Amino acid sequence: MSKVKVGLIQIHCGEFIAENIQKTIEKIKETVNKGAQIVCLQELFSSQYFPQTVSVKNYDLAEDVDSGTLAAMGELAKELAIVLIVPFYERAGAGIYFNSAAVFDADGECLGITRKNHIPDGPQYHEKYYFVPGNTGYPVYETAHGKIGVGICWDEWYPEVARILSLQGAEILFYPSAIGSEPDHPEISTRSSWEKAISAHGISNGVFVAATNRVGQEKDMNFYGGSFISDTFGNILASLDEEEGIIVQEIDLKEIEETRKILQFFRDRRVDTYGPILQKEILPTPSPSKKGTNKALFS
Repeated sequence: MSKVKVGLIQIHCGEFIAENIQKTIEKIKETVNKGAQIVCLQELFSSQYFPQTVSVKNYDLAEDVDSGTLAAMGELAKELAIVLIVPFYERAGAGIYFNSAAVFDADGECLGITRKNHIPDGPQYHEKYYFVPGNTGYPVYETAHGKIGVGICWDEWYPEVARILSLQGAEILFYPSAIGSEPDHPEISTRSSWEKAISAHGISNGVFVAATNRVGQEKDMNFYGGSFISDTFGNILASLDEEEGIIVQEIDLKEIEETRKILQFFRDRRVDTYGPILQKEILPTPSPSKKGTNKALFS
């Protein structure tokens, strides 16, 4: 079957983890009742966005990969026969923490963990204090309902992430997020830019994109929601505003091949010219003198 129904969950997180988890479980079941076969939760779904502040106590929020929360989510995926993407704060070892997402297949098996690669740091986004840059690369998961890739929040802004996932065969790119107000620039909203930048990955790669975000006021930050699903031409198929809710959208994976027959970006890539992108900094090439240029042209 080429058609699959994708579900996204957008909620406001309160102060109590148990309540957030229970609310999320109820929303998962709601999306399944509406036909969802793949469901993605928002970044760090079980708690409020703790990187607003720097505190040693927040390290206690981290969980092992075999934690009770993840085990319960795996069982839920099996019970509902869905693919379930579960972002969580991962404790990998002594003093080693990742911002991660577990991918459960429809039989409840954990297919793997994606760890966030790009870690931001700025006013009230103090993520470098809490998260080590990911070391899992950009895995693609072959699930019961299609091949999927996951990029976590800041990863979603980078076209390189989307390209690598797509080249590996991902058909749907999922981006669990936690993004909202800019404390040092309260007059600016990045919501429109966020939607445009991420949906554009669908155009460049001929894939479907599903981005989910939290919503509402958490301490000093307001998260703007805006979760959406876009098609292979970047068109927004379904979206939410600044309210709690779910999205369930049917997509047809056959559109990927049809789009790539029209927009042949993969065929025309010039990988032999892309070496400079592997450098952190590209120094400007010195301009030749006018005299030197003339010699080169007319010799």
